[in-house]
Amino acid sequence: MKAYLVSFAVGALVGLIYHLVQVRSPAPPTIALVGLLGMLAGENAIGFIRACVAHLAG
Repeated sequence: MKAYLVSFAVGALVGLIYHLVQVRSPAPPTIALVGLLGMLAGENAIGFIRACVAHLAG
């Protein structure tokens, strides 16, 4: 989890720097990033649901 937070913080810092120097980010459009987030959620959904069911079942 720490790696995700560090990655997010560094990305936000770079985005701030890009904004300050008025440079357009080479990152994909937001809609593409939302699609990737959906793909990751779908990819991990079955394992998450199985873990939840196993935890509730005892």
